[in-house]
Amino acid sequence: MKVLNIYLTLCLIVFGCQAPTEQKPTFEHDISSGPTPWTSDTFELEEEDFTFAIISDLTGGERPNIYGTAVGQLNRLDPTFVLSVGDLIEGGTEDTVQLAKEWDSFDGRTSHLNMPFFHLGGNHDLTNPVMRKFFENRFGRRYYHFVYENVLFLMLDSEDYEEKRMMEIYEARAKALKIIAGEIEGSYEESDYYKMAERNIGGMSTEQFEYFKEVLAKYPDVKWTFLLMHKPLWLHEDNKGLERLEALLKDRPYTVFNGHVHSYSYRKRQGRDYIMLGTTGGSQNPRDSMAFDEVTLIRMDNEPVITTLKMEGILDETGKVNVVYDSLNH
Repeated sequence: MKVLNIYLTLCLIVFGCQAPTEQKPTFEHDISSGPTPWTSDTFELEEEDFTFAIISDLTGGERPNIYGTAVGQLNRLDPTFVLSVGDLIEGGTEDTVQLAKEWDSFDGRTSHLNMPFFHLGGNHDLTNPVMRKFFENRFGRRYYHFVYENVLFLMLDSEDYEEKRMMEIYEARAKALKIIAGEIEGSYEESDYYKMAERNIGGMSTEQFEYFKEVLAKYPDVKWTFLLMHKPLWLHEDNKGLERLEALLKDRPYTVFNGHVHSYSYRKRQGRDYIMLGTTGGSQNPRDSMAFDEVTLIRMDNEPVITTLKMEGILDETGKVNVVYDSLNH
């Protein structure tokens, strides 16, 4: 590059050459005078933005053919990369053979994406210490960050408990599921699991907070910061949630996404966008009008332009949803 710059400079000085200029896009027509049916003939020479997508929950009773169809739709939309907010497998087991089968199924379908995919764990993916270790052995870190085009992405683990507490939650959950299934007597609403705050809003360790604190200190001047997590850590009212990070983020623009609730909602919090995503194949409450399958598309220019796309409205050239059957993908 230095050699090229030197050559261009000498060319300009010695030979009076003109520096290369960006070529305008070709635009031809046969209207020579009068009004035109277009608003402008000035086109963007080079796009400086990029687009990424987010998928939401698959589980809690995954419905067939939804995620495979979403993969096909994402390939049509062609984002630069795809992110997740967790609950990618049913999980809830210590059987590593079953875990391998479930992750092979998910990753087999995901392998059909034409762009990079970023894993993130939810409560179904990280239910117990065995599942946590399985996830780490397969995908590496449970929480991490990356920077793309001066935009910072924080990928949080909302199931970040000490092992003892994780087992307490796991065992209480297993008992609650037996109550729901009618295998043992009791009321789900009276169960220990139902009363646990972690069931709804998760938890984040001090170690994870310290990690992201260092990340934010390292990247103080990025264009934007995105936080993705499974459970809404920001609903905590103690130091186990997002409030410590929010204090560090208060002077920079950021956006938060989470899943888990299986119902789309949007709110402003501290002047920022906090968005709970719907599902991408996960179970739904038929009485909830905001429980729908979707993919989220974000075009990142000077600030994010967020578009929520219901999968039922992403049609192919025939005007139909091109259903991709799971059996063909793994």
